[in-house]
This record gives sequence, structure tokens and C-alpha cells, in this order.
Amino acid sequence: MAPSSFLDEIFRKGLHLASVAIVLVYFFFGKQIALYFMTVYLVLVLLIEHMRLDRGFRLPVIHYLLRRKEETSIAGHVYFTLGAIVAVSVFSESVAYAAILMATFGDMSAALIGKSFGRTRIFRGGKSLEGCVAEFIVDLIIGYIFLSNWSIALVMAFVATLVETGFEKIDDNLAIPVFSGFVAELFLIIATYVRL
Repeated sequence: MAPSSFLDEIFRKGLHLASVAIVLVYFFFGKQIALYFMTVYLVLVLLIEHMRLDRGFRLPVIHYLLRRKEETSIAGHVYFTLGAIVAVSVFSESVAYAAILMATFGDMSAALIGKSFGRTRIFRGGKSLEGCVAEFIVDLIIGYIFLSNWSIALVMAFVATLVETGFEKIDDNLAIPVFSGFVAELFLIIATYVRL
């Protein structure tokens, strides 16, 4: 892979760090303000997507950050915002934090490690085993930091990594927070009833 492609990937993934703002807004201002914040952002990015896809405007910075498949379809940041809205709306606060940050840092680690050190290709040659392992480790750490439960963190990390690796047609920016958060909530509910 050309060095410029790796640098492009770093820059593209660096923009995902804006998701930390969602967690901070939620933490400091609460769920409702976080949802307003994300909804305003969603309206803005949908307007940008409209200008880009429906009206044919080539927006310099945005166009540069798009993957080839996103040049003629909705970009990943729209799906990520929808996934974050679901996570904040439906899941408990700690699970929402973990799910959103797994979609950011887990995906980022998979891409950067996979592109730098990936040698063992899996799933029809697309993803690397090295990238998957990196994502799983990062997701496991994130899960434990926010949930203080290794079992739930392990399941959440496994699901997030499986979704990132196995989903091809469904955008992982939407699928990771939804699936990993859902499984974590399910395990928390089961754990509550088992203890009774």
C-alpha cells in the first residue's frame, strides 16, 4: 500500500475522533442535549450529502475524505451518527459510551493496524487477521473501562469485531454501535434476572 494511502486513512480515521464530542456532551450535559447535538449534526451532514449526491457539488475537503464506494452513495459519517443516536436513545449510558467509542477506536485500530501490518487475509481477502485482533483488543479495553465487567466487555468486543470484519454491504459505522450495544444490554438484563 502506498504511503499516501496510509496517511489518507489516518486523516480519515482522525475525523472519527469527533465522536468523542458525543460522549463528552452526553457526560456533561445529559442524554437529551446529546440527542439534540447529534440531530443538529445529522441535519447538517444530510444537507451536505444532498448537495454532493443530488446536486453534484464536489466539496473539496469532503470529497477528498470519501472512500471510492462513498463517492456515489451516503458516506459513513451519516451512518455513524445514526448508530450513535440509537446507542444514546436506547442503551444505558455506560453501554452507549462503550458502543460509540468501539465504533470509533476499534474501527480505527483495525484499519490502521490492518493497513500497516496486515498479512493474513480473511473473509475473501478483504480484512486482515492482524487488524481484527487489534480491533478486538481495543474494543475489549473500552468495554471494560466503561462496564467494569470482563464478561460483557468480551462479548461486546467480539460482536463489534465480528460486525466490522463480516459485514460487507451494511455500513459498520451503523452496525457496530447498534449490535455491540444491543448485546451488552441483553447481557446486563440477563445478569440482573439471574442474580434475583
